[in-house]
Amino acid sequence: MNKLDDYVTRRGQTSPAFAQAVKQEDLNLDAAVAVRQLRDSLQLSQRAFAQQIGKPQSTVARIENGSMNVSTKLLAEIASATGQRLQIQFIPVHE
Repeated sequence: MNKLDDYVTRRGQTSPAFAQAVKQEDLNLDAAVAVRQLRDSLQLSQRAFAQQIGKPQSTVARIENGSMNVSTKLLAEIASATGQRLQIQFIPVHE
């Protein structure tokens, strides 16, 4: 583990709110990467992707930069609008 991981672990043990915020940011980053990879695979600009999914370009930008808490409903709408199927899975945590 590096110093940052150590800090996050220690701080998360003493602050449940901090631990929850870190988990949310991890989820936001996962969604950001997945949406960006999907958009890239479709070879679309943010604007064209936004038009395809029926959302403002600013929403796509916020998802992709990880600043938006993306709901499973929104991810399902993105999947449907792009001919994809949303899959959610549980993955064991190895600490």
